[in-house]
Amino acid sequence: MIRLAKILEIPDILNITKACAKSMIDQGIYQWNEFYPSKEAFEKDIDRKELYVLEKNGEIIGTIVVSTLMDDEYFPINWLTPNTNNLYIHRLAVHPKEQKKGYAQDLMDFAEDYARKGGFISVRLDTFSKNSRNNKFYQARGYREVGDIYFPKQSEFPFHCYELIL
Repeated sequence: MIRLAKILEIPDILNITKACAKSMIDQGIYQWNEFYPSKEAFEKDIDRKELYVLEKNGEIIGTIVVSTLMDDEYFPINWLTPNTNNLYIHRLAVHPKEQKKGYAQDLMDFAEDYARKGGFISVRLDTFSKNSRNNKFYQARGYREVGDIYFPKQSEFPFHCYELIL
């Protein structure tokens, strides 16, 4: 079941993202670290009612942010559609012990359905350039790479921006 997250669930959500960060670092992928994702980011997501969790048998195993807010880093990107009525995906995570079971697909299906039902013209996101698994995942879903942004606190390498026109 995918539903809005509650403030008291932030520790569970952080446990998932920390486990994901450790798993990626163990694979030489320095996408997330001690600075990101943060408790403060998740608190803001909950305040805006944009943080969702995937629950299985009463346990939170995944999370996704489905946002209407365009981050400042995205403004220089030459997107495929105008910067109006777009949906943004952030902080998609599935606990490593639950990965490769289709749960990330379920979370993205949810977000894309949400976008279609809401009349949005596209879904936008970014993912770390050195995370080939994520890049292949979004490309297979029909997302088109449109440019790069940088998050110096996370990595010297770029993050690829993707857009799916609905």
